[in-house]
Formats: sequence, C-alpha cells, structure tokens
Amino acid sequence: MKTNELFRASGMMALGTIISRITGFIRGILIVAVLGTALLADSYNVANTMPNILYNLLVGGALTAIFIPQLVRSFDLGDGGDGFASRLITTISLILFVFVALGMFFAPALVRLYAPEFFTSGFEVEKEIAIAFTRYCLPQIFFLGLFAMLGQVANARGSFAPLMWAPIANNIVGIALFGSFLAFSPAVKIDTISNVQVQILGWGTTLSVIVQALVLVPVVKRLGVRLRPQLGLDGLGKSFRLAGWTLLYVLISQLGYLVTVNVATSAAVRSAQDGIARGVGYTPYTYAYFVMLLPYSIVTISIITAISPHISRLALEKKAEEVREQLIRAIKLVGVITIPSAVAFLLFGPMITSVIFIGIPLEDSRYIGYVLAALSFGLVAFSINLILIRGFNAFEDSRTQVISVLIITIIGVALSYVSLFTLRNQWVTVGLGIAFSLSYVVGLFGTLSLLKKHTGSISIKDFGGQHVRLFGAALAVMLPLFILTQYLDWVGVELGAIARLGELATVMGAAIIGYLIAAKAAGVEEITMMRHLKDSVLRRSAAEE
Repeated sequence: MKTNELFRASGMMALGTIISRITGFIRGILIVAVLGTALLADSYNVANTMPNILYNLLVGGALTAIFIPQLVRSFDLGDGGDGFASRLITTISLILFVFVALGMFFAPALVRLYAPEFFTSGFEVEKEIAIAFTRYCLPQIFFLGLFAMLGQVANARGSFAPLMWAPIANNIVGIALFGSFLAFSPAVKIDTISNVQVQILGWGTTLSVIVQALVLVPVVKRLGVRLRPQLGLDGLGKSFRLAGWTLLYVLISQLGYLVTVNVATSAAVRSAQDGIARGVGYTPYTYAYFVMLLPYSIVTISIITAISPHISRLALEKKAEEVREQLIRAIKLVGVITIPSAVAFLLFGPMITSVIFIGIPLEDSRYIGYVLAALSFGLVAFSINLILIRGFNAFEDSRTQVISVLIITIIGVALSYVSLFTLRNQWVTVGLGIAFSLSYVVGLFGTLSLLKKHTGSISIKDFGGQHVRLFGAALAVMLPLFILTQYLDWVGVELGAIARLGELATVMGAAIIGYLIAAKAAGVEEITMMRHLKDSVLRRSAAEE
C-alpha cells in the first residue's frame, strides 16, 4: 500500500473521526457542565469507564488484534467466511452476556476494586452512587462487543469508514441526554442528585452505546455478509489460542489502568478530606486524556485501520520487508500530526482546556490543562507503539507483545505510586500524566527491539530524522507564541470567556500555518501529502452524495 493509497484509504475514516471527536467534545463539555470535576463526576466516570475496561479485559483486545487476520483467512472458505463470522459473533456474545450478569451482581466489589477510598468513612453517598452508576452502565459491555465484532467484519471486507462514523450516533444521544439534563437540572451535586436522576444518566449513557452498535447492522448486511446465530467452535480454536496471549496483554495493561484509577480517586478523596473542593482526581485525568487522544484518534487510528488487513496479508505471504516499510511509513505519516499536537498540548494545555471546558470554575478547567501538558510527552511514543503492536498482530504473534506492555506497565505503575506518595494531593493527577508519558517513551525502545525478529531492524533512526525536523518546526513556531501569551499573563491582562476563545483561535491558527510552512521548508515530504488526504475526502464525499 503506497503512501497516497494509504491517505485515500484513511480519508473518509479521518473525516468521520473528526466529526466523532467534535461531537464527543460537545458531549464531554456537557458532562463536565452537569457533573463538574469533583467526586460526583468521579463516581460517574469510574462507573462509565468500567465497561470499557472489563470489555477490553475480556475480549476487546482479541477482537481488534487477532480476528482480522483470521477473518481474512476465512474468505478462502467455501462460504466466504460467513460461517466463521457467525460462530465468532454468537460465541463472544454469549460470553459477554454472562459476564454482564455477573458484573451487575458483583458491582459493589468492582467499585471497591477501582475506587477503594469511596468505602472510607464519610463517603457513603459517593460509594452508593458509584455502585448504582456501575450497574446501569455495565450492559454496555455486551453492545461494545457487538459493535467491535460487526466493525471487524466490515473492516475485513474492506469497509473502514462506518466503524469511524458509528460513534457519532453515540455522541448525539449523549449530547441530547446531558443537554436536556443541564436544561432541567442545572444545579445537581453529590448530595442533591436523586435516584431517578442517577438512573436517567446511567441508562441513558448505556442507550448511546446500544445505538452505536445497532447502526452497523445494516452496514454489514449491505456488504453481503450473511450473519446468523450459530453455535459451535469450528474454526475458532486458533483464534482463541492466540487470544489467550492477547488476553494476558490486555490484563497487564488494564492492571496498569486500575492503578491509575486507584491513585487518582485516592488523591481526590484525600484532597476532599483536606478541604479542597476543586476537582483534582480521576475526572481531570479522564478529560485531559480525552483531549490528548484527539490527534491520535483522527490520524493514528484511521491509518492503522487502513493498513491492518493489508499488512496481515503481506505477513501471510512472508513479505516481512514490505510489512516493515508499511510500519515506518505509517509512523512518519502519523508524526506529521501527533508531534505538533504534543508540542501544542505541552505549551498551551491550560489555555486549550480553559476554552473547551466551560460551565465550571476557570481554575478547574486550567487544572485539566496541566494534566494535558503532562500527558503530551507520551502522545508520540504512544501512537508509535500502537502502530508497532499492529506489526506483531500481522504476524499473529500475541505472545511477544506481552513483554512490551509489561515493561510499559511496570514503569507506569511505579511512577504512579511515586506520584501518590511524594506529591501533594492536588498535584498527584498531574504526576499520573507524567508517569503515562515516561512509561511509553521508555517502553518504545523495548517494542522496537522485540519486533525485530519479524520485520528486521526498525530503529529510531528510520523515522527519527523526520521526527526531529517536525519537532524543530513546531517548537520554532509555537515557542515565541507561548512566550507572548505568558507575557500577557505576567502583566496581568485578564481575559473573559470570549476573549480567551479569540486568543486560542489566534494562537492555534498562527501555529498551524507557521508549522506547515516550517515543516515544508525543513524538507518533510509527508507535509505535502496532506493535500491528498483533503482531496480524497472531498472526492469520496461528492461520490457518496
């Protein structure tokens, strides 16, 4: 797959993801406006994050990493792979249904696992609300699985865009839910929220995931895939053996995230005990992470989704050198966006979040920006690592990548606890951002070394020169802008909400234009290819109309 072909394949996905992230931003802003950033928001976000954690722990990693190569293989069967896909979806759906039932029964134990300090004296209300939210949100696991399975079937058939567009429906339902809630119950707090309001928010959030899954049903039918309930494990044996190692991979990564949630909620509870009413716990981390993932989601996921079936086919054909070239090309393309984004988050994090998250105190929104600045260090390494992991998946090697995630997780867990025990409670969540970044920066070297046995050597020098030029271009343009904004703060210029929006738009506009000019002057070839992405999106949009 050539570079221009890669752009064309990812064009509509990128457009869908951009719209998805915009609607997701609106939804996130409304959630913050309704729930704030303190303990009520932490109770909701811990509960709403748990289905994603448990889903990934159970089958999510296997579905996205293992089954595309297996689905590609199944196309050579007499029924074109319909039977394999039907058995896969039936089997996984039954497994997820059982786990949803068990999870709802053991909801108190799950909350204790992820937010143990909610069970300390004086936080009974937070505990009960978190347990209720968890029970209402856990059915999302089943529909997340259905969404992923239908999406993987569509991807394997060469249809990528619907998987990126479906979350828009999810976000629209969420916008309607929290927008209505904000209009009719604008002053809800941890000690005033009613049981009915908790049910509306919990079940409404689950409804948005149900809609996201069901919109893919007609997409799969249109592709000619005939799915039907079909019991049996025929043909699934190898998939589940490979999934065993992927399960271990996901288990290790989710244990790391468990520590993040634990440390963040502990910091929030301890801050509340110290009389700090400001949100400094899991919610600021969640929304800073959400903003950090924006460029990753738009570019990295689109390109990875486009190349995954292709590199799987190349690996099956024993063309290791071509897989290596595809991975390096993807890393360079992704760097064009993730590198300037990381620099912008580092320098302008508080400015960005103070504009995005309205309806809460300015101090709270700026704190999210400090966490975003801490996370920015890891954005580039995080994106590269995910691309390399797809290389392992193409060769159906789910065992070696376990070593990679183990290194990353050990570093992240150790630094997270260092933050908890050495930093003041209100700065622990910023420390978690730094822990995330350093774990992926260091872990990247391990991942590169481990992949060598499949693709031959992929070293930093293969893309490092281009990345250094991109970093140089971004810093050369953004650092003077940062100094100017800091000077305005130093001389005491106070800006209102509209003025802050204007300041951010001016700074980001100047930064983008300056970066493109500087990067092109530095000889970065991939910058000129952005036009192909734009043209591809426009052509496909016109064709679909």
